Amino acid sequence: MRFARFVHAGGVSFGVVEGESGAGGLTVAEISSLPFEQVRLTGQRWALADVRLLAPIFSSKVIGVGRNYAEHAAELGNEVPKEPLIFIKPSTSVIGPNDAIRIPPQSQQVEHEAELAVVIGATGARRVDRAGAQRAIFGYTVGNDVTARDLQRSDPQWTRAKGFDSFCPIGPWIETELDVSDLEVRCEVGRSPDQMEVRQLGRTKDMVFDVPTLVSYISHVMTLLPGDIILTGTPAGVSQIVSGETVSVSVQGIGELRNPVVSLD
Repeated sequence: MRFARFVHAGGVSFGVVEGESGAGGLTVAEISSLPFEQVRLTGQRWALADVRLLAPIFSSKVIGVGRNYAEHAAELGNEVPKEPLIFIKPSTSVIGPNDAIRIPPQSQQVEHEAELAVVIGATGARRVDRAGAQRAIFGYTVGNDVTARDLQRSDPQWTRAKGFDSFCPIGPWIETELDVSDLEVRCEVGRSPDQMEVRQLGRTKDMVFDVPTLVSYISHVMTLLPGDIILTGTPAGVSQIVSGETVSVSVQGIGELRNPVVSLD
């Protein structure tokens, strides 16, 4: 099942995305509850093209995982960590599909990082084992761990480099039924739809630490609350993005997350 959060003429709602891309198009059916609860349809439906998608869930925190693909660690001159390397992105960094990534004046090198994102479900997770970690997962979405690479290199900690407003695009929706053991993760960047260049192309099977390991490990550090998001790391190919470009991040079986890039100057 695919859950979205969206703006329509009557306000903001959660809904279930129905149908397949193609001639019939996708629709979104409004629900009267949070996605974690028993799904109750209100009877209201819209064509997906007639609503504006938002980040699909509220999160108390976003936990990133660094250097979780060996080739990405190598491209930045780093060793693969012996245990998951985690950091926090503030909830204020989260934006949704088609929202603008805003390049701050403090950085001269902002880069994309395409990632599979894990969404924690209603039970949360606190000190769980691998089996408990699997049960705690509500679903998966697409994330972009936007990073000011020059600030990441200059600062002893990564908070500033990872935490600017708009540095965590999430979407387009949450997919609850998906085997994520071997999925393609892709990032394309360009100035127009017909000029998109593939920058990143990896597979989740190449993660150093798999999803249950990450959820379990993080839950032994901090309590994971419903809606919290874990960004599982990025494959090789990260590169600079600049104003006027559009970043497209996709994960096989979920969908595509597109965001334009603008400058705050």
